[in-house]
Amino acid sequence: MPVLIDENTRMLIQGITGRFGQGVARRMIEVGSKVVVGVTPGRGGQSVWGVAVYDTVKEALEAVGSVDAAVTVVPGPEAKGAVIEAFEAGIKTVLMRVERVPLHDSLEIIAHAKKHGIRLIGPGSAGVVSPGKASLGGLGGFMGSSDLPRIAFKPGRIGVISRSGGQTSTLSWAVCSAGFGISTAVHLGSEPVLGTTLPELLPLFQEDDQTDGVVYFGEIGTVMEEEATEVIKAGGYTKPLVAYIAGKGLPSGLRFSHASAIVEGGKGTAEGKIMAFREVGAHVVDRPEDIGPACQRVFGK
Repeated sequence: MPVLIDENTRMLIQGITGRFGQGVARRMIEVGSKVVVGVTPGRGGQSVWGVAVYDTVKEALEAVGSVDAAVTVVPGPEAKGAVIEAFEAGIKTVLMRVERVPLHDSLEIIAHAKKHGIRLIGPGSAGVVSPGKASLGGLGGFMGSSDLPRIAFKPGRIGVISRSGGQTSTLSWAVCSAGFGISTAVHLGSEPVLGTTLPELLPLFQEDDQTDGVVYFGEIGTVMEEEATEVIKAGGYTKPLVAYIAGKGLPSGLRFSHASAIVEGGKGTAEGKIMAFREVGAHVVDRPEDIGPACQRVFGK
């Protein structure tokens, strides 16, 4: 089955009545996601795109039954309360669509999730999409008059993982343009610390019999890629991996793209990540436009 979500995943949206929350809900619903309920304190009794809204997660679950995954779309300073509410209600997969979460709040949320065995995606994740099945967070859905969702997110057998929200779509487009399709695409998140990282996701794609390999977009900063190579060395991921690392050649101390993408003390450099990947047999490309041809070489077209 697809990684993390499928057409049977029952979803809840926190903050569904806000302008952004309504847009997220629309994109999720239009690609077939099973959005069963929404929550916004003080807005109970309303509905958004036919989805009933309740004041609390507890009331929502009492009304519709169990929920498999939640999307949190609330302002950063309020995110901790909303996410913890979803955790305490027993929801085991939570995607934080919100950015600019206070760092101490993010650390507390992540610690709580790990302690209780909850899959947290983000903060700052644009979402997860299993094309033709479902989207958690709206990734791969409606984009005005753009045909990008239809072109970039065709069903297939290649997994996509990205550190950048925008590049998740670009990467998926490159894979599909090369003649393949996407099993599941995941944006890890744009915040300095993340609930789920590359080394934690790779084993899930390894276990998925509908995924033949993974294409990855990384950036400078953190040692997530180096940690992923340890998973590969240990046999936790043995399928092909095609990767591109942005920020090659940038000097130490320069911020790049996201708040977390910063090189300090010689750690987190693009060169170090590329070397580590190549040492374990990953196919690292030098330019984004090389991703499609690399997929054709690696995956047989």
